Amino acid sequence: MKTTYRAMQVGFANPLELVERPTPKPGAGEVLIEVDACGVCGADAADIDNANPDLHPPRVPGHEVVGHIAAVGDGVPSMWKLGQRVGVGRKGGHCGECQQCRRGEFQLCPNQPILGASCDGGYAEMMIARATGLVAIPDELSSTEAAPILCAGIATFNALKKSGAQAGDTVAIYGVGGLGHMALQYARKMGFKVVAIGRGKDIEQDALALGAHVYLDTNTDAVVERLQQMGGAQAIVSTVGSADAISTVMPALAPQGRLVLLGTGKVPLTVSPGMMVGGERSIVGSITGSAYENERTLNFSVLADVRPQIETMPLEKANEAVRKMRSGEVKFRMVLTMGNGG
Repeated sequence: MKTTYRAMQVGFANPLELVERPTPKPGAGEVLIEVDACGVCGADAADIDNANPDLHPPRVPGHEVVGHIAAVGDGVPSMWKLGQRVGVGRKGGHCGECQQCRRGEFQLCPNQPILGASCDGGYAEMMIARATGLVAIPDELSSTEAAPILCAGIATFNALKKSGAQAGDTVAIYGVGGLGHMALQYARKMGFKVVAIGRGKDIEQDALALGAHVYLDTNTDAVVERLQQMGGAQAIVSTVGSADAISTVMPALAPQGRLVLLGTGKVPLTVSPGMMVGGERSIVGSITGSAYENERTLNFSVLADVRPQIETMPLEKANEAVRKMRSGEVKFRMVLTMGNGG
């Protein structure tokens, strides 16, 4: 094993700087991962912008990590073996002791590291990870394909499962981007009538190719009226962060329909109590999910032939990759590669 590894850490002259670090040893309940690939997610931008400037060494971003186990610490379950290909998503591994863990709600554990924010992530050749956060990667997926599924994939897959919709129901996906392009594929494979809601005609053909039966353009189409003509949406999965935009489409929910929120924001939603009460409609937030749920997402992706559409760049070009992600130039997900495989 190498004694040092390369990492892209939050810098000051540039957003990220390439450094050489000593290879760490995993502690109890931890493994060392030799990283093959790491996705570049929108949340990485906030992690970079909000990184603690007093932290030494500076934070390494990245939370869509796939690689091979290079070393195993004490107390790691025997199911995790040297050389095994694994992944880690945004949630870095539950504690097993809190009330949420005792309920089996591992995704809500408040005592787990958040990759790229409260612990170092995968913009690096090596990374320490909690064993409770490890995800087994199916052989059918390359490392670059699997990486975005660990965040964008599980977030949208779980949101659709929580939507309450059944096969044949109309489900609208609001936002055709990094998250939305996965949601469209999953929704189609789950048997829904899929309506993509986006901004501009330039994305229409992509949305239809990804699985949408209908595309509605917020610039030119009366989105609410069109959905109401279809009987309303049994579920709207929103990947956008604009509270105003989300509030605008809520009247398109069918009676007992559900709005599932994935995009985050600090501005409150404007909700009509009469619409919610009169039609027994509801709003629910959805987080990414547990390691086990991530494995289910990966396995469904293999079974249903769902894949992220990606661009790749080498680790040392992480600044360019993040810039492209911020500007919306990426179609649809960016993945950093380390040269180790994938």
